Amino acid sequence: MNRSMINASNTMTQLQHQLDLISHNMSNVNTTGYKRQEANFSDMLYQQFDNQLNIGKENGRNTPYGIRQGVGAKLAHTNIQTNQGALKKTERLLDVALTKENFFFKVLVNENGRQAVRYTRDGSFHLASMTNNRFMLTDSQGNAILDQNNKPIVVQGPIQNIRIEPNGNVAAVSANGDTPNQVFELGVVQVKRPHLLQGAGNNLFGLPDLNALNLTMKDVVQEARGTQRSDLDIQQGVLEESNVDLAAEMSELLLTQKSYQFNAKSISVADQMMGLVNGLRS
Repeated sequence: MNRSMINASNTMTQLQHQLDLISHNMSNVNTTGYKRQEANFSDMLYQQFDNQLNIGKENGRNTPYGIRQGVGAKLAHTNIQTNQGALKKTERLLDVALTKENFFFKVLVNENGRQAVRYTRDGSFHLASMTNNRFMLTDSQGNAILDQNNKPIVVQGPIQNIRIEPNGNVAAVSANGDTPNQVFELGVVQVKRPHLLQGAGNNLFGLPDLNALNLTMKDVVQEARGTQRSDLDIQQGVLEESNVDLAAEMSELLLTQKSYQFNAKSISVADQMMGLVNGLRS
């Protein structure tokens, strides 16, 4: 197999990953609070051929000495684009939207028998019935929404109304008027380094091993507490739509497909050339 075939086959494998990523974005164009992902490529290892033994003859050269032959491109990493999505009014009391970038709700999930805190922009909340006429605030998957102290928000019923303030305070109004209003603080964090966010499935995000990156949780995540909660701007009866631009994704899809076809054509042409060489007779 010659070098052009190696380069093309390596690049085609990585382009397939990009096609999968674009397809994932397009399939979530109507997913509440979804953040699009973007692929970033880098060169793979290359070989250096020092074809000029006399460096003095390279005077005036601005490019690196010798000849560099690569072996294709690879998908280096994916970035989550956290720019704000459009807001859609629903008038539903348990629909809330964060209107500032890089702020996320805290969600408690069970993963392989262990509980972990994850983050989401999806503000489509629900009240799940519990025992003794209690109700727990959950996301659409049934995971508990946490308060600022990382505890599930549990409301004692019966409830007539729920008010969610711009600063994230949740007030549950009793139906009979005998029970005082129950007030909770929605758990909200600001992610200071959003490029570290990793998709955890079901429209949730997690963080990598921060110890391996020599970082602490405070370096990456800032809790919205006390006076900082006044910086929040949460709207009730509103949902944030995904930030996927379908037209832009279609354009990116076409470009990636053309790149894939170009590399496939390179393999075909290289194969034809090898066939011609093998058919030569002295």
